[in-house]
Amino acid sequence: MALKSPNASKRKQHLQIGALVAPALVVLAIVIGYPIVRAIALSFQANRHLDPSTGVFVDGGFAGLENYLYWINNRCMSATGVVSQCPPGVIATDFWPAVQITLFFTVVTVSLEIILGMFMALIMNGSYRGRGLVRAAVLIPWAIPTAVTAKLWQFMFAPDGIVNSLLGTDIAWTTDPAFARLAVIVADVWKTSPFMALLILAGLQMIPRDVYDAARVDGATRLQLFFTITLPLVRPALMVAILFRTLDALRMYDLPVIMISSSSNSPTATISQLVVEDMRQGNFNSASALSTLIFLLIFFVAFILVRLLGADVSGKERRRIQKGAAQ
Repeated sequence: MALKSPNASKRKQHLQIGALVAPALVVLAIVIGYPIVRAIALSFQANRHLDPSTGVFVDGGFAGLENYLYWINNRCMSATGVVSQCPPGVIATDFWPAVQITLFFTVVTVSLEIILGMFMALIMNGSYRGRGLVRAAVLIPWAIPTAVTAKLWQFMFAPDGIVNSLLGTDIAWTTDPAFARLAVIVADVWKTSPFMALLILAGLQMIPRDVYDAARVDGATRLQLFFTITLPLVRPALMVAILFRTLDALRMYDLPVIMISSSSNSPTATISQLVVEDMRQGNFNSASALSTLIFLLIFFVAFILVRLLGADVSGKERRRIQKGAAQ
């Protein structure tokens, strides 16, 4: 009886995997792929407009990069929220502030969530009585819907809310630009740090205990254990957590909208708010252009995190660690 070659067995296994994955890929191509392609196509067409001779809305035709230039160079907003063409020498007073706010929220919230998430993961990874209860309690903020979280913190940051009562102040948290941004950051960090902790915890649980035991025998302190063992070995999982949270933070929308304001003239207005407001005005083509810009920004950030910082999205580093531990 002839034995099958290893290559033939691998090909058969790959075909079986492909057959199982194919239906999901087809669904994703329809549900996700088509809207992306459609949005990119719309971004190169002018917005529909009313034909004065017929009174019917007609397609604007091919516009090239006009919709992109509209956001990057030409769109300005007055203090009263009126959108108009930018005056000479002024560049997009609507788009670039939203980009700055989005990047500011992303950098600050993700940085704080890394620190708090690591701290919570270390606590949840310990061996003590009641560990299961602690893990469940830590994950409660993440399980609460974002809309509920936003209203909860909105009440707490109200002029007569609990935050002012505890601090003994009368700060207008939701109207002052600086304090409004701080309020959104606090709410986002409170809600999403448990998600970061959960992903880091998965990495911590892959680290073999005998590595710590050997280091303790050599006289390593807790601080040395963290920086020489824990941090290097948890790095793949940490980078995946940073990747997920960064991409999610770049799309931030509901939290500042519910807590502060849905206006694109708000001090906490993000890029996603500009997209939604433009769509509400029926400008689907220019909104598609801005959505494409967000997509390119997210793709660029993901590329940097995966290629340059080594986010272990494929699991190769995790398998390498497990193989090294087994040896």
